[in-house]
Amino acid sequence: MITAWKIQSLWMPRLCGVVANEGALARDGALDGRRFDGVVLERGKTSGDADTLIFERGRFRSTACDRYEYGDGPYSATVQGGTVSFTAETESPKYGKLRWKGVVNGERLDGALTMVRDGKPAGEKWVVAGETTVAKVR
Repeated sequence: MITAWKIQSLWMPRLCGVVANEGALARDGALDGRRFDGVVLERGKTSGDADTLIFERGRFRSTACDRYEYGDGPYSATVQGGTVSFTAETESPKYGKLRWKGVVNGERLDGALTMVRDGKPAGEKWVVAGETTVAKVR
C-alpha cells in the first residue's frame, strides 16, 4: 500500500533538485573563444606540466595532452551567475580517455581530469589556469 508519505518521499527529492538548480542554465559554447594558461598537476604535487586549455566551436583541447595524441572533444557548460561549470571528454588511440570537469570563475579555471583505461579510472590530475590576455580581445 502506498501512503501519502511514501508518494511525497518519492517526489520530494526530484522537486528539490529542480529548485536547487533553477538558476543554472546549460549553454552550448558558453566558453567558446576563451583560452587558459596554467599547469596540470599530479594529485598532491606542487609542480607539473604547462598547459593551455582551449575552448573553440563547442570543443575543448588541452595542449599538454597533444604529445599523447589526445585530440579535442566536445564540451558542455552550465552557467550560474558569473560561474561556468564544464565537462569534456578527449581520447587518445594509445592511452584511452580523459574525462575533464572544471569551473571557470571570472578569469580563473580550476579543474580535474580522470584518466580512463579499459573503461576504468586509472588516475586523476588537477588543472589550475588563468585566462590569457589574447583571449580577452575576442
